[in-house]
Amino acid sequence: MLAVTLVTSTALNAEPNPPPDPRAWLQTPLGGYFAAWEQTQLDALLADIFGYNALQIGLADVDLLRANRMPMHICAAHVPWPDGEPARTARVLTDETALPFASASLDLVVLAHALEFSASPHHVLREVERVLVPEGSIVICGFNPYSLWNRHRRARGPWPWCGQYLSAPRVRDWLILLGFEVQSSRFGCYAPAVNSPEWLARWKWLDRIGRIWWPVCGAVWIMHGIKRVAGARLIQPHWREKYTRAKSLSPVARGSNDFSGPLGNAHKETGEKCLFHAAPATGRHNTEGARPSHAGFPP
Repeated sequence: MLAVTLVTSTALNAEPNPPPDPRAWLQTPLGGYFAAWEQTQLDALLADIFGYNALQIGLADVDLLRANRMPMHICAAHVPWPDGEPARTARVLTDETALPFASASLDLVVLAHALEFSASPHHVLREVERVLVPEGSIVICGFNPYSLWNRHRRARGPWPWCGQYLSAPRVRDWLILLGFEVQSSRFGCYAPAVNSPEWLARWKWLDRIGRIWWPVCGAVWIMHGIKRVAGARLIQPHWREKYTRAKSLSPVARGSNDFSGPLGNAHKETGEKCLFHAAPATGRHNTEGARPSHAGFPP
């Protein structure tokens, strides 16, 4: 795949204090435990999302889109990549609140812990809603404030302890307000935040029972939503539609002063008026008044 590096001038000056770099923390045992669970869940989720263009925002050093089969993968980040690092996807150095993409141009956007470290998480979601096509997918990864990891969070510190953790129900409400339909959500990483590999192995049993006894208390959550756009069908009037008239029954006989044929001529000559009514079952005609004497009249 062609590797492209794009730099937007507005993004370079968008935030004077970019979020801390997660590369060092991902190399620790706790970071590896977190990255392994999240990558496994994303591989299973993104493999069945189809389209043409996919964008990853956050965790630029990890290829979270590796299981997705879209032809174009783009990775956006705040900080530049190290020199000499091989590029696996197209790269964009930009700000999440001002994505350099046209409206309705992306089929999938993955927000990998971008909301927790953004000064305007609402603007990030609105920008993602703008660039997504109708029926496009958004996948959000976040840290759970109702977990054992939250006790390590502080205002100043390394990644990820300096983020503003958002709960999954809160983000779900934001997505619904923007017109998304939440498809699924999952939680993981129930072990405490310890950096020792031995202690992480000892707390592994919490991952087995945590999914059953306290499923919403995992340290990490992943949510999948689909952008819904209500369609409208314009109903136009049929101006050229021809309405057919209902057929009316004609009377058997009607009284009139104007008759055609030999019988009418006879009446015109004598100047007499005759009213004809419907013939009875015998087929004979009843008359009123004097019967005109004419050869054509029946006896």
